Amino acid sequence: MSDTPSPKFLGQNSPLPSSPEEAALDYVPNPREGSLYLVRFAAPEFTSLCPVTGQPDFAHLVIDYAPEKTIVESKSLKLFLGSFRNHCGFHEDVTVGIGQRLVEEMQPRWLRIGGYWYPRGGIPIDVFWQSGTPPEGLWVPDQGVQSYRGRG
Repeated sequence: MSDTPSPKFLGQNSPLPSSPEEAALDYVPNPREGSLYLVRFAAPEFTSLCPVTGQPDFAHLVIDYAPEKTIVESKSLKLFLGSFRNHCGFHEDVTVGIGQRLVEEMQPRWLRIGGYWYPRGGIPIDVFWQSGTPPEGLWVPDQGVQSYRGRG
C-alpha cells in the first residue's frame, strides 16, 4: 500500500513515550486484505495511574480486531500501552480511549477491547467497548479472562 508509511519503530531503539498523546502508533498494510480474520493482543500487565490518589492501577487488557486495509504494528502498540504508566485516568476512560484511538487511526472492520481491572477500594471494575456489531462470519472467541473473584 503506497499511502501507508514505513513503521518508525521496527529495528530501532525506541524509548517509552511520556504520555499516550505523545505515543505514535504505526500501521502497516494488511497482508491479507480482503480476508475476514481476527487479531488478538493481550496485555496482562497493563498499568495506569488513579486520577484521585496517583497510585498505580493494574489491568489485563484484551484487544480483538478484524483488520481492513492496515494492521497495527505490535511494537508501537506496546509502546503506546506502556505510555499509560504515568497517565492518570479512570478505568472507563482509559479502556474506551484506547479502543477509540485504534479505531480512529487504523479503521478496522471491527474492534473490541476488554479491560479487566484489578480491585481498587475492594471493587474490581471490568470495562468493555466495541466499535459495532462484529462482521457476519467472523469467529469471535471468548476473551478468556475471568472476572475477579477474590475468595469466591
